Amino acid sequence: MIKRLFIGMFIMLAAAVTVCAQQPAFKGGQQALVDFLKTKIVYPEYSRLNCISGTIDVAFKLDQNGRVVDAKVQRGLGIDLDDEALRVIKLTSGKWTVPSDYNLATSLVQPIRFDPETNRCGSTNAANMQAAIDDYRNRQELENAVTNYYINKYKGKADLSKESYIIALKKQLGFDDELISDLLKQANEKLKQGDKDSACTDWNFIHNIGSDKANSFISKYCAAP
Repeated sequence: MIKRLFIGMFIMLAAAVTVCAQQPAFKGGQQALVDFLKTKIVYPEYSRLNCISGTIDVAFKLDQNGRVVDAKVQRGLGIDLDDEALRVIKLTSGKWTVPSDYNLATSLVQPIRFDPETNRCGSTNAANMQAAIDDYRNRQELENAVTNYYINKYKGKADLSKESYIIALKKQLGFDDELISDLLKQANEKLKQGDKDSACTDWNFIHNIGSDKANSFISKYCAAP
């Protein structure tokens, strides 16, 4: 059994909610849900820089206390927008009112709309966006080569003769000081939202591409790997 919820977010996401008796409600109502999600979205760096837009459908269930359980991307783009949509749905956990007779096996589907900066991305067309999406998917193996190298290096197990190749990969992937600065800002926003786990994911990524700029945050907020 699936109930589909639609919200407005960023510029526009049409509302088309079928109101049924004895259904869960976000505390404060539909507009409160709109406002909550709008303020919690942290536009992922790759998609932000490449002007990627889209709607990600996240399916989830609620327990009797209004906590989000079994959240997963039902329909996404296979890129970082999927992860952010899933993250913000999880942040709604505990903020739902669930009727006592509600069927807890029911799945809700929440579309999350991402629209990039209009002043910077106005000239982006569908072909350019699709190329960027394809590039994201193709670069994952290269990113893994970089992060695995540094993870092994920290453990004293890396083949140091490959360092020049890894440095070249980092340059190809754009793993530079500007990206690291943007990721630090992104992690800080998530930390301010109380989402320490997601902030730690960003900080650990910075660490695992060979930078020490997130080490103090990892030591303070994150469990040892």
